[in-house]
Amino acid sequence: MKKVFLSIAFVLIAQMCIAQDANFKANVLKLISISGSDAQVKLIKPQILNMIADDKKESFSKDFDASIPSLHDKIAKVYMEIYTPEDIKGMIAFYESPVGKKMSEKAGELGQKSMQAGQEWSQELQALMAKYKEAVPAQNEYEVIKPKQ
Repeated sequence: MKKVFLSIAFVLIAQMCIAQDANFKANVLKLISISGSDAQVKLIKPQILNMIADDKKESFSKDFDASIPSLHDKIAKVYMEIYTPEDIKGMIAFYESPVGKKMSEKAGELGQKSMQAGQEWSQELQALMAKYKEAVPAQNEYEVIKPKQ
């Protein structure tokens, strides 16, 4: 009788854990959506489409869009490793607030402008590196020394 009771208890506990995990994942996916985290994916799609032949863009676009849920699942797994369910609920509450909604709405614009700022800085950094590279002798030159015989 004890074994039956323990087995039933184990199954019920396992089902509760699975249900809690599913609820946690659903909340994480909601957070990804309302936070604007998926805006980065929307930003890169046009750039990637520019590399695809015109006659294949429509098919690629459909396949690209179909792959996004898989990406969201992978990101959700990362969130679930780092944050607690309470953390996620707190973040959802923030993104449902007026400031959070504004932050989410502006995520795409912020990402695009940040990417542009990063590209500008990269050009400045290249010039800075060139300035210091000229002062350093070529590092790939080496002398072959023959062993004494």
